[in-house]
Amino acid sequence: MKILTCPINGTRPISEFIYGGEYRAMPDPQVVSDEAWADYVFNRNGAPGIKLEWWCHASSTTWFIVERDTARDRVVRSFLFDEIRYQGGAK
Repeated sequence: MKILTCPINGTRPISEFIYGGEYRAMPDPQVVSDEAWADYVFNRNGAPGIKLEWWCHASSTTWFIVERDTARDRVVRSFLFDEIRYQGGAK
């Protein structure tokens, strides 16, 4: 059975989680070009490698970030979004 660690609720079966997509910092909608905005909305990086992804623990509705190696399907770490926000990576 695959497991995932929620930063709030601990290690749980993967069936308790919902995948929310790759995390990408949103460009400033007030100044971004139409081309860059369309790229953000419609394009994704499908190449295997280390990705930041949104995940939700369905029972507690806790949203958090998982750093995952998609080539090896291994979780590197999981953490709350505040860790990115405090490092200046969120917009």
